[in-house]
Amino acid sequence: MLTSKTITLRLVEESDADFIVSLRTDDKYNKYLSTVGSDVDAQRKWISSYKEKERNKNEYYFIIQRNDGVRCGTVRVYDLKEDSFCWGSWILNEDKTRYAAVESALLVYEFGFKHLGFNQSHFEVVKGNTKVIDFHKKFGAEQVDEDADHFYFTISRESVAETKIKFSRIIK
Repeated sequence: MLTSKTITLRLVEESDADFIVSLRTDDKYNKYLSTVGSDVDAQRKWISSYKEKERNKNEYYFIIQRNDGVRCGTVRVYDLKEDSFCWGSWILNEDKTRYAAVESALLVYEFGFKHLGFNQSHFEVVKGNTKVIDFHKKFGAEQVDEDADHFYFTISRESVAETKIKFSRIIK
């Protein structure tokens, strides 16, 4: 588990399937995500097969929860390359804490940089998702490419370290 001031990231379990389906099928949160069905058993089976990727250290899927145990989101770390990791499937619902977005992003970077040993992260954001694009740019992400549907970004360990200092008053 990775813990910050108000939230924790813990690895997903099959028992989280109903929560994940409820997030991913809620129109308030899924506008910029790939479509999933509403079958909780199918989600449970997907998690079961995903756990093999986790055991092989190829992919990690986290539940974001408040420190009082209330689940409030998800985030994945995947597409591990030579010196970079990707992250996405980032959803936070109305149960999140005030700074859950900042805290969860910093915990993802802590996991990728400190625990996995990468020096950079890469990710994509759907065009039109301006709040998330602005968030990543404030963190120091640089746009490196785009296609018809996505902007592609990278961010360095150093940029995140500088951003962490900027946010130190709210995360400690």
